[in-house]
Amino acid sequence: MLNPEMLSYVYGGLMALAILVYAILDGYDLGVGILLPTNNDTDADTMIASIGPFWDANETWLVLAVGLALIAFPTAHSIILQALYLPITIMLIGLIIRGVAFDFRAKAKVKRKKLWDTMFKLGSILAAFMQGFMLGLYVMSFETSMLSLLFALLSGAGVVGAYTLIGAAWLVLKTEGELQSKAIHWCQFAGRVTFIGVIAVSIVNPLINSDVYKAWFESPTLAVLLTLPVLCLALFVVQDRILQTLKLNTKKGGWLPFALSAVIFILCFFGLTYSFYPYVVPGQLTIFDAVAAPESLNFLLYGVIVVVPTIIMYTIFSYRVFWGKVQPLSYY
Repeated sequence: MLNPEMLSYVYGGLMALAILVYAILDGYDLGVGILLPTNNDTDADTMIASIGPFWDANETWLVLAVGLALIAFPTAHSIILQALYLPITIMLIGLIIRGVAFDFRAKAKVKRKKLWDTMFKLGSILAAFMQGFMLGLYVMSFETSMLSLLFALLSGAGVVGAYTLIGAAWLVLKTEGELQSKAIHWCQFAGRVTFIGVIAVSIVNPLINSDVYKAWFESPTLAVLLTLPVLCLALFVVQDRILQTLKLNTKKGGWLPFALSAVIFILCFFGLTYSFYPYVVPGQLTIFDAVAAPESLNFLLYGVIVVVPTIIMYTIFSYRVFWGKVQPLSYY
C-alpha cells in the first residue's frame, strides 16, 4: 500500500507522461492536418495515408490523461474543467470535425472531396489552437484579464506552430520525392517560426508570472537550469542545418528532424512542468492537496499497472508494423 505522497508522485507522473506522449504523437498528426493541401489530391492522399494507421490511437493518450486527472485529482479536474469548459468544447468540435472528415473524404463524391479536406484542415487548426489557448490560460492561473487572454492567444499560435513543425518532420520521415522536398521546406519554415515563439513565451512567461520567475531565476541551481533552454534553442539550429543538408540528399538522416522535434517537445514540457511543480492547478492546488483517497487509488493502481503498459505496448507494436515509407491508404 502506497502512502498519499507516493500516490501523488505516481499518478502525477503518469498524467504528465500521458500529456507529453499525446503532445508528440497527436501533435504530429494534427500538424499533418494543418499542412494538408486542398488543391492537390495526390499529396493530400499521401499525407492522410502517413497518419492513417496511427491518428485515432494517438488520441488514446489524451483520454488517459483526462481519466487520470479525474480519478487521481478530482478537485483539480473540476476546477480546470470549469475554467476551460468553452475552449474544451471548441477543441472537441475540432477533433470531431477531423474524425468525420477523415472518413468522408474517401467516401464522398469526388466533387465533395475538397470540402472534406478543408474541414479536416480546419478541424486540425481549431483543435491545435485551442490546446495552446487552454495551456496559456492554465499558465495564467485561469485569469480573465486582457493580459491573460493575449498570452493565451500567443500560446495558441505557438502550439499551432509547434504541431506544424513536428507534422512536417513526420512527413520528412514518411514520404519520398516531391512531397518530401515540400515537407523539408515546411519543416524548416515552421522550425524558424516555432523558434521565435519559444523565445517569446520564455521571455513573457516569467515577466508576467512571479512564481515562474522565482522558480527559475531565484533557484540555487540557476546555472544548471539555464542549460535546458539553451540546449532547446540549440536543437532548433541543429535541426535547421540538417534540413538544409536534406535538401541536397534525402537518402540519409530523414528521421533526424522528427527525433529532434520530439526532444524539443520533451525539453519544453519539462520546463513547463518545472515552472509549476508541485501545483496541478497553478497557485491553488498542489498534487499533494488534490490527490484522491489513498484507499481507492491503491485499488485502482492494479488496473493502472495493466492498462498503461498495454497502451504503451500496442503503441510500439503499431508503429513497428507500419514503419517505413508511407503506402497507399485503403478504406476497404
